[in-house]
Amino acid sequence: QVQLVESGGGLVQAGGSLRLSCAASGRTFSSNAMGWFRQAPGKEREFVAIITRSGGSTYYTDSVKGRFTISRDNAKNTVYLQMNSLKPEDTAIYYCAVSKDSGVYYTGSSYDYWGQGTQVTVSS
Repeated sequence: QVQLVESGGGLVQAGGSLRLSCAASGRTFSSNAMGWFRQAPGKEREFVAIITRSGGSTYYTDSVKGRFTISRDNAKNTVYLQMNSLKPEDTAIYYCAVSKDSGVYYTGSSYDYWGQGTQVTVSS
């Protein structure tokens, strides 16, 4: 059974940092792109960052470019999201997800596996 377990969320002041981790179990995902999405209260889920299967390419939504960094360790079957210079508008539940294949997709419908989510709250 495939499981994705996120950790690292919490409450932080504006300007602070958090590092999210997502550990996968049940199978390896070294052939799949992986991504982070988020959903704020009253808003639709949005793509945050994507990393290709080798980690050689990364993609970010405009609002987090220069502040967030996605990375992965295929040996540990884990993907990370380093979040710096956090802003109150980054407050959301963050989800990691595994793409259906090696392709890069910006919509959640192209992701087969999802974690349970971790809350990130940034106070002003």
